[in-house]
Parts: sequence; structure tokens; C-alpha cells
Amino acid sequence: MKTDTYFIQELSGNNSLVERIEALITEARKRVVSAVNTTMVYTYFEIGRVIVEEEQNGEERAEYGKKLLENLSIHLTARFGKGFSPQNLANMRQLYKMYSSRIFQTLSRKSENNQIVTHEFNFSLSWSHYLKLMRIINPEERNFYEIEAINNNWSLRELERQYDSSLYECLVLSRDKEAVQSLSEKGQLIENPQDVIKDPYVLEFIGLPELPQYNESELEQRLIDNLQIFLLELGKGFTFVGRQVRFTFDEQHFRVDLVFYNRLLRAFVLIDLKRGMLKHQDLGQMQMYVNYYDRFVKLEDESPTIGILLCADKSDAMVEITLPKENNQIFASKYQTILPSKETLKKLIEEQYK
Repeated sequence: MKTDTYFIQELSGNNSLVERIEALITEARKRVVSAVNTTMVYTYFEIGRVIVEEEQNGEERAEYGKKLLENLSIHLTARFGKGFSPQNLANMRQLYKMYSSRIFQTLSRKSENNQIVTHEFNFSLSWSHYLKLMRIINPEERNFYEIEAINNNWSLRELERQYDSSLYECLVLSRDKEAVQSLSEKGQLIENPQDVIKDPYVLEFIGLPELPQYNESELEQRLIDNLQIFLLELGKGFTFVGRQVRFTFDEQHFRVDLVFYNRLLRAFVLIDLKRGMLKHQDLGQMQMYVNYYDRFVKLEDESPTIGILLCADKSDAMVEITLPKENNQIFASKYQTILPSKETLKKLIEEQYK
């Protein structure tokens, strides 16, 4: 007769069955957590609506709103516990004011008193995400981060990191006006090589100062040590292939610092790191790397190889005159090892689109 231990050993040996069941349970738990978070945001939105309506029906003085929240907080905290401080109630009110125009209402039927009885809400993130988003004043920038957080399943920490590293501003500086408008309406779309390029790339996570003491090898090692965050900084669709990837022709050996593959573009992405000012020879070397991959590595149905030179500094004029007019394969971008000043980036954006 088989013992319980035997059954356990037999089951554990059936990895496919165990993994499938574990995946089902894990996914179910994720859906439960997501449903709880979403229900919470819906509820807070409705609480905000009720508060706004009460304030509109009450006295117009600011003191009335303050006392209303304080008194409401005392009652709700006594009844339901934590989570209903005056500040949190003010946040719920702000959620309603900020997002009420974003709600899609479906009028399927009306009750006898002519009130809308069905609503289709458009909240997909946690309350913590929306607390962060509501602190973003620019509505276009806020829309962008909300779309990206939903599409990429960003945790709150990932959302904060992308905001702190000025992802929106970096993408705006790399695009024309039409593409910038699309960022706030659709998020970051990856349809051509230019869509994966940022300038600058923010590498504050590697922990190296803006000083000349470190070399390219140390920079590369720090990126590998923090590969998960670096992939997040690179953007959508990137997978890591290798470092110091060697290829040989004409009895000469060459090495590409970092090789990635972008699943959305179906193209290899080669990255070379340059610690100092970018030189025209660096662009020529990258052209040779890209040509080699196009001719000997990529498959026929894959897209042309993309080359990115990450440099501490560059001359845009030199880059433009060195590369072909219709270049869409080789790009030069600066990198920063400290978080950029949003004020500085916004001034650059204003100057660029004057």
C-alpha cells in the first residue's frame, strides 16, 4: 500500500502538474488582491463624490469643509477603524475632483426617480498608485504615468522610480510634438527604433557619482549588477542577451559591451558604453557592429539591428553630420548617474518646442 510520503514524492516529481496548479493559485490570488484594490479605489471615489456634493450643498466657507472632514473622520474611525483620517478623506475628495471627468458612465436604464443606476469605472491601479499620481500637476504627464503603470503592471516602487528619473520628460525631449501628444493619450508605443530611445538615460541606481574616477568596465559591471532596474530604464520589450559578446571576422576579434533583444521590434539592440565625450570613431565602430549583426546574426524575418551609444557627453552636431540623413539604426544618448532636475528638463522642453 502506498504511503502518504510516496504520494507526496510522486506528486513533487510531476513538475508539470505541480507548476500548473501553482500558477493557477498564484494567478487567482493576484486577481483577488487586484479586485480588493480596485474595489477600494471605487469606494473612495464614491466617498469623495458624496463629500463634494455635501460641501456644495453646505456653506461655502473653507472652514465648513475642514470641520466636515474632521467630524466625518471621527465618526468613520470609530465605526471602521484606521484609514479615514481628515487627510485621507481629503485625498478621496481630490480623487473625485481629479478623475470625475475620466469616468465612463453607461446609461443602461434609469430608475423611477430618473437617476443613473449603472456606472462603468476606469480605475485599474491601487489606492497607493493614485495617491502618487494625484501629486502630478501636469494632467498630460499624469495620464502618461497612469497608462504606463497599467500597461506594464508597475508596482508603486517602480512608478515612483520612473517618475523620479523623469521618464516622461526624457521621452518628450526625444520626440516631435505629435509623438508627445500621443504619450499622454496612449502611453509609450513601440513601433519603430526611435520609440525605444531616451535622452538622457538615468542610471542613478548604479551608485556611481558624476565624477571621472570610474571607467567603462566598472560602469558596465554596475549595470549588470542592477540588470532588472536597467531593463526597466531601457523600457518595453527588452531582454538581456549577453555582455562583452565577441564576434570575429578577418581574423580580428571584436566585443560589444551589452547585447539586448527587443521583442516588440524583433530586433537586436547593441549598447556600447563611453565614459567621456563621444567621438566620431565611436559612431563608426557602432556602425560596423550593426552591419555585422544585420548580415551574420539576425534572421531574415527580424528587423534591422539597433545600436545605442551611451555616453557621458556628446555633440549633437557631430552625431548628426557623422550619421546618414535617414539614419534609423544608430543613436547616441547621454546617461546620468544622478537623478535629473525636473525643472531643468522642463526648461529644455519649453525651449525645444518654442
